[in-house]
Formats: sequence, C-alpha cells, structure tokens
Amino acid sequence: MQMSRFQRVRAKVYLNAMGLWRRMTLGTRTMLVDGDKVLLIRHTYVPGWQFPGGGVEPGETLAGAAARELQEESGYRVIAPTLFGMYHNTSPITDRDHVAFFVSHKFEKAFEFKPSYEIAEVGWFDRAHLPDKVTPATSQRIDEYFDRAPRRDIWGY
Repeated sequence: MQMSRFQRVRAKVYLNAMGLWRRMTLGTRTMLVDGDKVLLIRHTYVPGWQFPGGGVEPGETLAGAAARELQEESGYRVIAPTLFGMYHNTSPITDRDHVAFFVSHKFEKAFEFKPSYEIAEVGWFDRAHLPDKVTPATSQRIDEYFDRAPRRDIWGY
C-alpha cells in the first residue's frame, strides 16, 4: 500500500519526535570465535576489555552496524554473523540503550590494526584465560555462549 506525501511527512515527524522523546539507543557487539579464543578490544576512554561494537546509525541494519563497527575497531571483516541475543544496557550512564549481540566463527582480516584515538588494543584471548579487567558483560556473554549459562536480559556493565 502506497502512502501519500502527507502521510510520509506526518509519519517522519511523528517517528523523529518519538525518538527525541524516548531517547532510546541501539548498539551492537560482536564476538569473533576461533576455537576457544575470542577477540576483544580495549578502548582508550572506558576501562576494561570488551567485544568490538558501537551504535546503529539511521538507515543501518543491526548486522550491518555490527559488521561496520567490528571492522573499524579491530580490522576484521565478519562473514557470517548470527544474532545471539538482545540485551537491555543498564549502565551507570544510561538505562535507555539496547545491545544486539552477534557471534561469528567466519571472518577474515581486512587490514592490520593500528591503535587509534578510540581503540588502544585488540587481542585474541583463550576463554579460560581472559585478560585482567575484562568487563562483566563480556565475561557473562562468554559464559552464556561457551558454557550455556542462563542468558540474562541485562547487558551487565
């Protein structure tokens, strides 16, 4: 069914107003898995090791945003991401964020990582020997995936 010009404008104004009113945000994280190893990053502006990820931009799909953020932050290109779960992020900063968490065993190196203003380090870690200061959410997702721990609805900073 085709919308009239008036209906399109009205819908756009309404949806944008609701976005400003509700201030909901949507982000992604991706866990690359190579046997028992996972890829983690360390940001320059927040503490702890975590999965690559970031915000979903207007016009982007969840999988598209996950792939873009992964490549920007790590240098790896995801080939076959699978949505593992959706989580409500209740960090000390916001309770209006949701995270789409993807997992993939298929990926390739797109370029060699170099530290930037945003990402200090990238590394592969055995799930049984994670680095110091891994974020609680990262540890929880690893347990959920590898050990089939009960899934939580909360991202868990």
